[in-house]
Amino acid sequence: MRLPAEQVRVLGCLVEKETTTPQSYPLTLNALRLACNQSTNREPVMDLNDRQVEAALAALRERGLVRVVYSSSNRVPKYRHVLDEAWELDHAALAVLSVLSLRGPQTVGELKSRTERQHMFTDLAEVQSALDRLVGSRPEPLVVRLERRPGQKEVRYAVAFGEDADVRAGTAEPSGGPVVGLDELAAEVGRLRGDLDELRTAFEAFRTSFE
Repeated sequence: MRLPAEQVRVLGCLVEKETTTPQSYPLTLNALRLACNQSTNREPVMDLNDRQVEAALAALRERGLVRVVYSSSNRVPKYRHVLDEAWELDHAALAVLSVLSLRGPQTVGELKSRTERQHMFTDLAEVQSALDRLVGSRPEPLVVRLERRPGQKEVRYAVAFGEDADVRAGTAEPSGGPVVGLDELAAEVGRLRGDLDELRTAFEAFRTSFE
């Protein structure tokens, strides 16, 4: 399953607002558009219009991930997610997926801090447990673990159902697999420096032969 960025943003917002602003949930189209285009707690910041949000909602409804709520007291239809039913997710997993959908790849520590308004994890181990369930205990993972890159101290996680999931999968590390350590990186840097020194020596010898 691959969802365009607009659909990922809509899902993330619906999950977030269900907990953070329950008094206004389910959301109207206007409220959902404003949530999608927030300038805080969003990466990247988007500028979606009503038509784009409506198209995303229609596609998500076809997938069985969003429902319309009609009521005699409401002048306009409202929308809610049903990820807990469709994907069989508990509150902790929903909070993690929401923040990853809204803010991109993050570390375990970042997720613990940024999910506080939606779910209070007791410690990092509890966040890791939620991530492990989303990564490895499903036929189709909802989260992918990204390999650490040079300069990064911690592993990051990202949603596996975004439109760039194939790109991320190229840098994904299987759950429980090896991660490149600092010692290995230092050894590689040392080897490259040695190769550079040899090239410099050969160039100086070549240059001297013409003097």
